[in-house]
Amino acid sequence: MANNITRQEFLQHTAMAGAAVLLSSLESIAKTTPDEKLKVALIGCGSVSNRYLPQLLSSKLIEVVSLCDIKYDRALAQNKQYNVNAKTYPNIDAMLAGVPFDMMVTTTDMQVHGELNKKALMAGKHVWSEKPMANTYAEGKALLDLAKSKNVRFWGAPAVVDSPQFAFMSKTIQEGKLGRLSSAHGQYGHTGPTWSAFFYEKGGGSMPDLGVYNMATLTGLLGPAKSVMAMTSIVNPERTVDDKGKIKVEAEDNAHLLLEHDNNVISHVMCGFNFFDPHGHDAKGQSLHSIQIYGDKGNMRLIGYDWETSGVMLDTSWTEPAKLYATESEGYEWQEGARVTGESIIKKVEPKINVEHALHVLEIIEGARKSSATGMKIKLESKFPWPMV
Repeated sequence: MANNITRQEFLQHTAMAGAAVLLSSLESIAKTTPDEKLKVALIGCGSVSNRYLPQLLSSKLIEVVSLCDIKYDRALAQNKQYNVNAKTYPNIDAMLAGVPFDMMVTTTDMQVHGELNKKALMAGKHVWSEKPMANTYAEGKALLDLAKSKNVRFWGAPAVVDSPQFAFMSKTIQEGKLGRLSSAHGQYGHTGPTWSAFFYEKGGGSMPDLGVYNMATLTGLLGPAKSVMAMTSIVNPERTVDDKGKIKVEAEDNAHLLLEHDNNVISHVMCGFNFFDPHGHDAKGQSLHSIQIYGDKGNMRLIGYDWETSGVMLDTSWTEPAKLYATESEGYEWQEGARVTGESIIKKVEPKINVEHALHVLEIIEGARKSSATGMKIKLESKFPWPMV
C-alpha cells in the first residue's frame, strides 16, 4: 500500500487532529465554567472600550461584572454610560481580588498588555487581548505556555479571519480559482492618532497598531511566513497628542515588509501614520481595496479595510469584467473577538480566531524591526493551524 499522501490530505488530517485536541481542551475548560454566563472583566476603559462593551453586553452568554482603569473616572463613566452595573476598580490587583470573573478583556495601552495578561493568566483567568498580545515574541510564547499550564484560554486580536470576505477569499484560493499564487499586497494607514502618546512611544508604532491587520489577513490566506525583510522609519519625529502635548516619536511611523511564504509566494505589507486618507478610521464608504492577491489565472481585491470590508472583486476572465462578491457583513464586526471567543467557551466550540496565529504575527513584527536594524532577512519559527477556513 502506498504511504504517500497529498499536501491537501495531510493538511486535512492534521487540521482534524488539531481540532480534536482543541475540542478536548474546551470541554475540559467548560467543566470549570459557569453554565449560565461567562463572567467578564474589562480592563482599559478608553476609546476602544466604546466598541467592545456594546458587543459584550449584546451577548446572552456573557455578563460584564468588572470594569477597571488606572484613570478610575473612566471606569465609572463607562459603567454609567453603558448601564453595565459592574464593579469598578482602579488597578488590576484590586480587580483580581474583587468580584470573581472567568475572562479578562484587555483594551489598555499596548505597552502594558503583556504584564496585565500575565497577571490574569496566573490567576487562572481566560484572556482576550487587544493587539499586540505581548511586547515581544518570547513574552507572547511564555504567556501561551502559561495559559496551557493553567488550563485556560488565551487569544489575541485582530479578528479579521471571522469576516465572510476572508472566508470567501480563502475558499477561492483553496479551490484553485486564482491558479498558481505568486504575490500579494496589503496596505493600511492614516495620519496617526492624536488621543494618546502610547502609539508613538517605545513598544508602540504603526506595525502593532495598523500593519497587524494586513499581516493577520495575508498569513491567514497564504499560510505562515517563513521569513521577513523590512525597512522602517520615523517620518515625523515630533507629534502633538491630547494627553501629553508635544512628544518625541520613538516607534516606527512608516514600515514596509516583505514576507516569504511556502511555494515561493511573496507578500508585501505597508503601513504608517503619515498616509493621507480622507476615510481615516471610518471604513464606511471606502471603495478602494486594501488587500490584493495575484495568481496566474486570476486576482482578488478586498474592497475597504480588511477589518471592516465591503466585498471582494474577483477577476478570472480575459474577456469579462471583474465581479464583486461577498458584499454582506453577515453580522461580523472587527470588535467582536472578545464576544466570539468568550461565547466559544460556553458553547464548547473552537473559534476561527487562533492564539498561535496572533503569536505568529507578533513574531513577524519583531522580526521586521530586527531586519530593518540589521539589513538582514530574518527567519521565523512560529506556525499556526492552516488553512483557517
